[in-house]
Amino acid sequence: MLKQARTTDWTFPYCPTGPDWSFNWEGMQRQFSWLQAMDGVPQSPIYHAEGNVLIHTGMVVSELIKLAEWRNLPEDERQILFASALLHDVGKPHCTKIEGDGRITSRGHARKGASIARQELWTGHELVQPAPFAVREHIAQLVRFHGLPLQFLSHPQPEKAIIAASQHVRLDHVALLSEADVRGRICPDKEEVLSRVELFRELCQEQDCYNKPRQFANEQSRFVYFRKEESDPNYVAYDDTTYEVILMSGLPGAGKDTWIREHKPDWPVISLDSIRREYRISPEEDQGHVIQTAKERARVLLRAQQSFIWNATNVSRMLRQQLIDLFLSYRAKVHIVYIDAPLSTILQRNRQRKEQVPEHVIYKLLGKLDIPDVTEAQICELYTEEL
Repeated sequence: MLKQARTTDWTFPYCPTGPDWSFNWEGMQRQFSWLQAMDGVPQSPIYHAEGNVLIHTGMVVSELIKLAEWRNLPEDERQILFASALLHDVGKPHCTKIEGDGRITSRGHARKGASIARQELWTGHELVQPAPFAVREHIAQLVRFHGLPLQFLSHPQPEKAIIAASQHVRLDHVALLSEADVRGRICPDKEEVLSRVELFRELCQEQDCYNKPRQFANEQSRFVYFRKEESDPNYVAYDDTTYEVILMSGLPGAGKDTWIREHKPDWPVISLDSIRREYRISPEEDQGHVIQTAKERARVLLRAQQSFIWNATNVSRMLRQQLIDLFLSYRAKVHIVYIDAPLSTILQRNRQRKEQVPEHVIYKLLGKLDIPDVTEAQICELYTEEL
């Protein structure tokens, strides 16, 4: 049975509590292999004179737990911010490079770090238990956006960057993590960078999205705002769509077929798994013919303006965007339904299938997963089956 995610009944190991607020740094390094991987990873001495990534991470955690704003948060939010501080640079061991001119860079480490954090929290291999969906994704998105307060001014549309981020994560938490990130480093321009964080806070408050997503007049207005390059968040868009395409998303075994049977049993379904069975094509073979056949069948329904379901894993935003563009070209309303389940459940269901997906393929898809969000389509629903 699918249900909405819970955020309670989960704790992160070693999260400090009052009155002393101390933390066991040595114990965390022994327990978490992803922390150990940070040891020795260099950083630019201009921005991080404190040393390698592990040293910086320890300083960030130390600064975070000193902040009164963190200590005054509800316990579940303190847990989330603490875990996010530990994981905020988890992508750097994979992304750090020494360029030809000697500069040390780590481009893309926030997005890579979000993926790693998601996998670590989903599997729970080094935790007492895997994190619930809502907690896991909150932490992953904090890792993804932790640098935004330092970078938003260089964005062509700073307000839009902030409004978009607010659809993913609480920006007051992003600001708090970013402040700890700055305080936990040695650099000559620390005060100037901290002032940037404060400017970020002010702009978020001006846009009414500091501790909640920026609201829009309706779902079509929100979709148009993120779809168009130049747009006004206050614009009220007219919805002239008359039919709907549901785009399923989720790992194999998450429960997509179950959702369809329970919610839309009478709708036409274009299933990539069914086409693979029809043409006896393995999930590990080239999928070009499968995709082309599915699109041809979709166009028949789109031309007739008949609602239907596209059922496949659709784990990457790029792949979903290509399909959404197709559906929109026929003036369909797009409704994304993402299904999530514990990894242990997914693997167990897959083993019970007549036609199993190789487990290494599931883990590969997990590494590519971008959780869908409301910036992609008119409607985006997330369902999860918790342990």
